[in-house]
Amino acid sequence: MSELDDVLAALAASDGTGVALATVVAARGSTYRRAGARLVVAGDGEAVGNISGGCLEGDVVRTAGEVLASGRPRLLHFDLTADDEVVWGWGLGCNGVIEVLVEPASDALASVAALRSARREDRSLALVTVLDGDHLGARLIVHPDGRTEAGLGHDHLDGAARRQGLQALAAGTSRTLALAGSRTRIFVEVFLPPLRLLVCGAGHDAIPLVAAGAGLGWRVEVVDDRPGFLTAKRFPGAQRLVRAEPAEAAVAAGVDGRTYAVVMSHNFLRDQDYLRSLVLSEVAYVGMLGPRARLDQLLDGLAAEGIVPVPEVRERVYGPAGLDIGAEGPEEIAWSIATEILAVARRTGAGFLRDRSGHIHAVPVAEAYATNVS
Repeated sequence: MSELDDVLAALAASDGTGVALATVVAARGSTYRRAGARLVVAGDGEAVGNISGGCLEGDVVRTAGEVLASGRPRLLHFDLTADDEVVWGWGLGCNGVIEVLVEPASDALASVAALRSARREDRSLALVTVLDGDHLGARLIVHPDGRTEAGLGHDHLDGAARRQGLQALAAGTSRTLALAGSRTRIFVEVFLPPLRLLVCGAGHDAIPLVAAGAGLGWRVEVVDDRPGFLTAKRFPGAQRLVRAEPAEAAVAAGVDGRTYAVVMSHNFLRDQDYLRSLVLSEVAYVGMLGPRARLDQLLDGLAAEGIVPVPEVRERVYGPAGLDIGAEGPEEIAWSIATEILAVARRTGAGFLRDRSGHIHAVPVAEAYATNVS
């Protein structure tokens, strides 16, 4: 499971009793974690999740105890930009500003239930959280179809927050901002369904790729027409096993624009059938094992059938699949492919971070303290 799934599971198991939830609701500058990172703190100090790599957890755990005792949420502000003894005393390797909302977990149960349901059903969701005033911690749940749940305590705020939630869902990005006309600061957090990985071919080298995807919290599915290979024992991390002929793989699996497929049957004709099926679908990525010359031959074979992918579809086909990290063996190749999928999904160029200018993390649409007109 992903870290978010671990946090949600811990909150659901506690039923909100004797547990606090800490959420990074704003971050700017150089910080280890961005807005949306979470930490669940039990009354005995045991924690699940991560908000700073260990730098701020001690302060947050202490505050969590105070929040549980009072029953009232608190907003913590950490300014790590100063070069003084206080900052160095924290042992921080960051140089930014972080805000953390600490609240009784019971206050977040409605949003936790909505989020767990959305993740089970592969739906998007936006949570709008108030960051100041008497309504600190109040939330509005915004669905892509415009439906809302819960509320911020005022109809005007709910209407403005709903518009911001829908805008954030359309953009696919979270943001911290102030609502126009009220100066109420909110954190608009977008939750997208887990990435969907479709592994085409249930051979031996598919096993570590399925494990890698499952370990990242992706929804992993394996398609093959050989029942002897397509077993839960071989692929315990797969959420679904699809028995289908290679030529019917995309239809049988129901691929969509969120699907990232990897073709790895190691049989030329089977791979050609898989490729034909996928390039005629909305799949976001097709990774092909083998050298580029083999991919060219596969595409030439499709062209002889009159199937020539348009440029934007051809751009989604990656062969040889994976980043150039000198991978050897199934396990390393699996991580090479998984990291390439991440790079494609996050729209980054991969490469070494030391060669990147500017921020390590993508800069939010609206950073902390920014005002956005609703």
